[in-house]
Amino acid sequence: MRLPTHVTLKEVGPRDGLQNEATHIATADKVQLVNLLSQTGLSYIEVTSFVHPKWIPQLADAVEVLQEIKRHKDITYAALVPNMHGLERALQADVDEVNVFMSASESHNQNNINKTIDATFPILEEVVIGAKAANKTVRGYISTVIGCPYEGYIEPEKVLYVTDKLLAMGVDEISLGDTIGVAVPTQVERLLETLLKRYPAEHFAMHFHDTRGTALANIMQSMEMGITKFDSALGGLGGCPYAKGASGNVATEDLLYLLDGMDIHTGIDLQKMLEAAQFIEQIVGKALPSKQMAILRNEKEETTS
Repeated sequence: MRLPTHVTLKEVGPRDGLQNEATHIATADKVQLVNLLSQTGLSYIEVTSFVHPKWIPQLADAVEVLQEIKRHKDITYAALVPNMHGLERALQADVDEVNVFMSASESHNQNNINKTIDATFPILEEVVIGAKAANKTVRGYISTVIGCPYEGYIEPEKVLYVTDKLLAMGVDEISLGDTIGVAVPTQVERLLETLLKRYPAEHFAMHFHDTRGTALANIMQSMEMGITKFDSALGGLGGCPYAKGASGNVATEDLLYLLDGMDIHTGIDLQKMLEAAQFIEQIVGKALPSKQMAILRNEKEETTS
């Protein structure tokens, strides 16, 4: 197996995880969550979203959260930004990195952004130019890179088309999202073979949802092909409001267990990550889907029984 010695985990729980939660989460609890995550050894936390509160009411307090967290100088605090109005608010909150987003699937893009793929590019380019002018790095999310809830399997060439456009407009990194969690390793291999013929692996991160339990297998495949950056969410939080059936992201602590066991360095403390996951599990008021959290719950039940 050709595996890396170091992997970067990008924590998306506070944004991609919480955006789909129906239970209202107080601003103070979001701030506390980010502060706990900042103590784990993470180098990247996606804190919130500047999508209009009408669409993502859970994250309406984006400015307040970013202004109230205790920042560490060696951590990038990022946020999702859909347009110039969102960028203005994100810059007001002094976000470190601006994340733009769109889909490889035409139907999902229409449902998620209410625009065609080609009509989305000029809007994102305006955001990218504005963010760069403010000396911010820019990350581009491409959703539904393997499968779409409306169109089924997505050909790698469609992902390449969107990738070409985003990198040409100045996006620094592309996060490739298996939004509905349908991917298997052979499909990941086919996608990456197409993209890596044109671009180095350093341009890409992988973002797997674990709907069908294949996220860790897909991460192994990605690492064997040279990918060393992965998005994850503590507790396995998450889901997409515009993709029916999309469950949570791969759990950060489950991925950490895998990487730690293979001596792949992340710089993240698994115990501290579990403490953060236990905190947010209490806040959302339900059992989170991560395997490591299930083990903790079982151990507690055994000691109290």
